[in-house]
Amino acid sequence: MANQHKHKQRVVRGIDDALTEDFDAAARAAGSDRSAITRALWEWYVRRPDAQLPERPEAD
Repeated sequence: MANQHKHKQRVVRGIDDALTEDFDAAARAAGSDRSAITRALWEWYVRRPDAQLPERPEAD
């Protein structure tokens, strides 16, 4: 199907627009995207083998 995602979408509620915009900008500055960083954080949090915290971009 044309608009079907490869993976099931997950929704995180309670995140305001400003935080989402800041997170997206920081992810781009780190050469990544929201999904990749979120997945890495979840994997680290549940102690998956070899999971690492994603690198944060330098502060402005």
